[in-house]
Amino acid sequence: MELVVQDLFKTYANGVRALRGVTLSIPTGMFGLLGPNGSGKTTLMRSIATLQEVDGGTIRFNDTDVLREKEKVRRLLGYLPQDFGVYPGVTAEELLNHFAYLKGLTNSGQRQATVAALLRRTNLWEARRRKLGTFSGGMKQRFGVAQALIGNPELIIVDEPTAGLDPEERLRFLNLLSEIGENVVVILSTHIVEDVSDLCTKMAIIEDGVVRYTGSPQEALQQIRGKTWRRTIERAELPACQRAFKVISTRLTGGKITIHVFSEGPPDPSFEPVPPDLRDVYFALLAPSAAEN
Repeated sequence: MELVVQDLFKTYANGVRALRGVTLSIPTGMFGLLGPNGSGKTTLMRSIATLQEVDGGTIRFNDTDVLREKEKVRRLLGYLPQDFGVYPGVTAEELLNHFAYLKGLTNSGQRQATVAALLRRTNLWEARRRKLGTFSGGMKQRFGVAQALIGNPELIIVDEPTAGLDPEERLRFLNLLSEIGENVVVILSTHIVEDVSDLCTKMAIIEDGVVRYTGSPQEALQQIRGKTWRRTIERAELPACQRAFKVISTRLTGGKITIHVFSEGPPDPSFEPVPPDLRDVYFALLAPSAAEN
């Protein structure tokens, strides 16, 4: 399976150019789409999910024209949007049963079996009769995955799924996504670098509607290996360092700031080399204003 996006453009009525010639090839497995807020990630996801029109370009999923065969795509698609709402006074079992019916599972026995299997898969079986308004953020996200998996979709899109989750819920959710991504195309759209480095074999970085990088996390790291440098400074020194060097990230520790700088060679003798991580790649490719931690 493969999703191919070619020369995609989208400009909104207010003049914002959300997508500017986006081209991506997304194979089976977990694919990470990284970018800051406002980079065009959600516009791209909504376009792939057939929820909005584009101005130009093509999207194909295997032999299906996504932009022309919307109903066919929707039968193959599972989608967890960034703002996934639930009815707080309804139980998980009731609402998932309703979603399954809307997805075309009209046979009662088949629908009940599907609902039960999805609740178990997302570790919500014990909470199936609890009202969704009592769920934690992570439980609601897992319920969102359960509804996205109805009908055994071949293409799954999750938009900013771990924002606001505590570390335990985030880990549980990422493990679930990793399991799902073994046999289908899963697009993980996020601004959280660790989500991509933990899960994805392929990735892209998008900013201002333009793809800045596409490849594997390992290939991205190789591009800046030997070019990242670290130094701990006082807070008052930060503005001068930002003017003098390409500061790609900052971290406050114990009242002082550790800066990472991108440079072909040592910026000056006070810096030490540091092995890059995906955060360094991400910030090195983005505009300087986005490099603040």
